[in-house]
Amino acid sequence: MGDRWRVEVDRSVCIGSGMCVAAASEGFRLDAGRQSHPVASEVDATESLLAAAEGCPVEAITLTAARSGEAVFPPEE
Repeated sequence: MGDRWRVEVDRSVCIGSGMCVAAASEGFRLDAGRQSHPVASEVDATESLLAAAEGCPVEAITLTAARSGEAVFPPEE
């Protein structure tokens, strides 16, 4: 089994740019209010999901390892 990530979007920070949907349409949707939300709370780890999180202009997306809870993005410093 491959790595799995928990995906969260801080909707109080999301500005609805849609960049996450453009980078990973399989992982994110915009609702009627143009707020992003993950398609599922736990997903297979993919480069496109990481690119979406890294490309979010307000860093509203958090990825954590499903098993360990370790931060994937943003990385812990």
